[in-house]
Amino acid sequence: MEKYLIVGLGNVGDEYTGTRHNAGFMVLDAFAEASNAVFEDRRYGFVASVSVRGRKVTLLKPSTFMNLSGNAVRYWLNKENVDVEHLLVIVDDKALPLGTFRLRKSGSAGGHNGLGHIESVLCSQQYSRLRIGIGDDFPQGCQIDYVLGRFCDDELAKLAPVIKTAGEMIESFVLCGVDKTMNDFNGRS
Repeated sequence: MEKYLIVGLGNVGDEYTGTRHNAGFMVLDAFAEASNAVFEDRRYGFVASVSVRGRKVTLLKPSTFMNLSGNAVRYWLNKENVDVEHLLVIVDDKALPLGTFRLRKSGSAGGHNGLGHIESVLCSQQYSRLRIGIGDDFPQGCQIDYVLGRFCDDELAKLAPVIKTAGEMIESFVLCGVDKTMNDFNGRS
């Protein structure tokens, strides 16, 4: 049976619920709900399992906090015996406008601490990542407050279709691979 690990990055705790930095968690929560899957508190994170046409998909929301996400990713890749080419990391990106997304099969962390730690722990940039745009509407020097701030209602309305599309992209990634998923979805936002 083919195995996949889908990781949504974020920070655990009520104070971070609904924040821009938790866009990855939000995507996985919606995907799990649509799949009738329930997250369990496990080692290094909250984990749920779903089947997508006979393929085992492990959903992971790391509990290591954003800056140590690589520890959780490495542990669950090894525990579930998942090949790195079957890893998809979903993350917020302030360089992309709110309501947009971009899937890549590799690349730099782009200043994102979560991706940077994963890259450091895996000793590789060769893993797929789905970046969810959160925009950059903040004054100079206020980046941390912005990314750790909550989405307002108008922003959530713009984000909702992206979260739905991200769920479709997860299924496509599992069934068709990253190249076809990039071709079918990138530029659609």
